[in-house]
Amino acid sequence: LQAIDYVKSGKIGEVKLARGLCYKNRGSIGEKGKYEVPGTVDYDLWCGPAEKMELTRPRLHYDWHWVWNTGNGDLGNQGIHQMDIARWGLGVNDIGHSVLSYGGRIGYIDAGETANTQVSIHDYGDKTLVFETRGLPTSALRDAKVGVIFYGSEGYVVLTGYTKGAAFDLDGNMVQEFRGDGDHFGNFVQAVRSRNVGDLAADIEQGHLSSALCHLGNISMRLGESVSIASVKERLDSMPNKAEVFETFDRFNEHVKENGLDPEKTNISYGKVLTIDPKEEIFVGEHASMANPMLTRQYRAPFVVPATV
Repeated sequence: LQAIDYVKSGKIGEVKLARGLCYKNRGSIGEKGKYEVPGTVDYDLWCGPAEKMELTRPRLHYDWHWVWNTGNGDLGNQGIHQMDIARWGLGVNDIGHSVLSYGGRIGYIDAGETANTQVSIHDYGDKTLVFETRGLPTSALRDAKVGVIFYGSEGYVVLTGYTKGAAFDLDGNMVQEFRGDGDHFGNFVQAVRSRNVGDLAADIEQGHLSSALCHLGNISMRLGESVSIASVKERLDSMPNKAEVFETFDRFNEHVKENGLDPEKTNISYGKVLTIDPKEEIFVGEHASMANPMLTRQYRAPFVVPATV
């Protein structure tokens, strides 16, 4: 809370860029094959609204995050928390005007499907939210691995965890340190006991907006075409905020090489630039007919979520 208040106070100047980071080492989940569901599991209930598919990974639990039928990768697993903080501090209260995401599952071949290396760029007009996911070994960015960086015209703020962060001037000198978590768990328990939604520090809609950004990034990437990493930069040439977009890609490219991969020979999915109507929360324009069906799923009976409640 202190750090976000500091960002919004103007003490680092005008903030037009927030960067969320999920640099969290994720190894192979094992070879794809046919595996037995543990006998202690009611698999029908476990799958719920998702398609009841054969188990093709060694571990049923947790590794569902890395299969599209049930999960959305680390962007939606760990990354949602940092996405939420980034959007909060940037002061944007909708899902933006457009999104582009590129990435893939690289460095090993396993039973997983979701990206372990990904960049999502959310355009808010005069502001930009960038999210970087890295599951291969990587160094920190400004001392942050799972965190958020806010870039201002007069300095920047780095959150290196849920309970700590610091503000810096443009020369990298620390000017203030932040500690504390705002007692979010206590706030939730208080609201449960009072039965008063007004006691919540944030309405549930805020969680929806931040979660939506994760889904939008994945939709863009999943609709993309397979291209070599080396060819991505020229494709980014038409993007707004080109200098920042290029800087992000250059670090992405170096990260790939540091993990022993050749950008010329390693392919990822370069996503579609998807235009969004933030009020209606749908895609519009080119690619909308492909993207909008991916905003929901075919629910498996009887676990059907109605279109209206």
